[in-house]
Amino acid sequence: MPRPHPDTVSAVLARGRLGIPAVVFFVVAAAAPLTAVAGGATTGYAVTGVLGIPLAYLVVAAVLALFAVGYVAMSRRIVNAGAFYTYVTRGLGRPAGVAAAMVALVAYNSMQIGLYGVFGAVLSGFLNDRFGMDTTWWLCAVIACAVIAVLGLLRIDLNGKVLAVLLVAECAIALVYDAVMVARPVNGLGVNFDTLAPVNLIGPGIGAALVTGIAGFVGFEGTTVFAEETKDPKRTVPRATYIAVAVTGLLYGLSAWAMSVATGPDQIVAAAQTEGTDLIFNLVSPHLTSSLVTLGRWLFITSLFAALLSFHHTVARYAFALGRERVLPAALGRTSRRTGAPKAGSMLQTVLALVVLVGYVLADADPIVHLFFWLTSLGALGVLILMTVTSVAVVAFFGRTVHRDGPWRTAVAPFLSALALGAILVVTVGQFDALLGVEPTNPLRWWFPAGYAVAALVGLGWAFALWSSKPDVYRAIGLGADSAAAPLRTPDSVRMPV
Repeated sequence: MPRPHPDTVSAVLARGRLGIPAVVFFVVAAAAPLTAVAGGATTGYAVTGVLGIPLAYLVVAAVLALFAVGYVAMSRRIVNAGAFYTYVTRGLGRPAGVAAAMVALVAYNSMQIGLYGVFGAVLSGFLNDRFGMDTTWWLCAVIACAVIAVLGLLRIDLNGKVLAVLLVAECAIALVYDAVMVARPVNGLGVNFDTLAPVNLIGPGIGAALVTGIAGFVGFEGTTVFAEETKDPKRTVPRATYIAVAVTGLLYGLSAWAMSVATGPDQIVAAAQTEGTDLIFNLVSPHLTSSLVTLGRWLFITSLFAALLSFHHTVARYAFALGRERVLPAALGRTSRRTGAPKAGSMLQTVLALVVLVGYVLADADPIVHLFFWLTSLGALGVLILMTVTSVAVVAFFGRTVHRDGPWRTAVAPFLSALALGAILVVTVGQFDALLGVEPTNPLRWWFPAGYAVAALVGLGWAFALWSSKPDVYRAIGLGADSAAAPLRTPDSVRMPV
């Protein structure tokens, strides 16, 4: 006699510890506003040569706000730390869900580990210049990894308080810098809006510019990852998601444009290529006290640390969700009895980061270009893939679910989101060489995107292996601890497991 379809899986994270502000702090900290401005925007200008970086941030914010409509509609029905993995499972079936999970693990690990490159380089440079300390980027990165390993095992609400202080401070200093740069246009010629002209997003490099913009937002979608630990998931997750998109979009667009005002639109690319992550600090230093510039540099470093910590939590919770459902080893689904943190997933992410860092040190690779920019660009591409597929999954899910959410939330907005994100994805993959800063004939331009095809195929193969060898595990895929959605169903004509 067949066993009944499981409704939930027992393991849970710590409940009721996060409100709307704490979730916003986590996801905006992952986006790392000062990092996106001082590191992402300047590197985007320098590598792509595209003037439209400020407009790219605003366009991406609008597209992600559209994506969020269907995304948060799903969050009201499904509470699961697996986020993209769970939503794709509920909408498109279990094999597609496991494939999405593998893509998510690659994407978020790439984002988290890639940030160690710029963190180590910036901190070591600051310590060497400011205090005369002879240190290396990798030593700073390894120390940060050790500290994050400890914080990853503590109570989630304590981590939220740390991120709150850092985030408020870095947003405040970014706005001060923006005001100074806009008030001091190059050569006193007046404020110029050329970098906001739509023509700057037409032609070669547009894909690179848009994925640079998306990289700055990666983390906002993590509101659902923390849903199980919120006090009121149906209210907290939607509000936190919209707030995160609005805050980051406006701040990024404003800051990237302000830098072009201070340098002149015709000089912003050359200035970014010459000065790199020091550009924003060099632009404001003649007009501010040295203490405010130094404070900004410290907050840039803490912004990077906050992003590292936030992405660490995201990866650990994805691993937890998969371990809880035994898609990955069950040990990953265990939480700390004292803090409720997903300790096994957290420790695994730390070990993986250390292994990659050792590999980069042995290869003597550039921590900014090869670790930071390449890996975070790879991570952004993966999240773009996941958002595109999730938009389709939202339409499919609500198409066969009884609901009262209305067509805009459940069909129109997610359909338009899928079209917009799909278009950006196609352009991005086609122009990935510009994003990596390599020649069009360089095989790396295809190897990076192909890595996600491999991850998805591994996920599909593993899902079918579970279907044939562990049917109980297969039936529990995507259910989580509090899934209120109906069991997965598919038409009788479909002859594949879902």
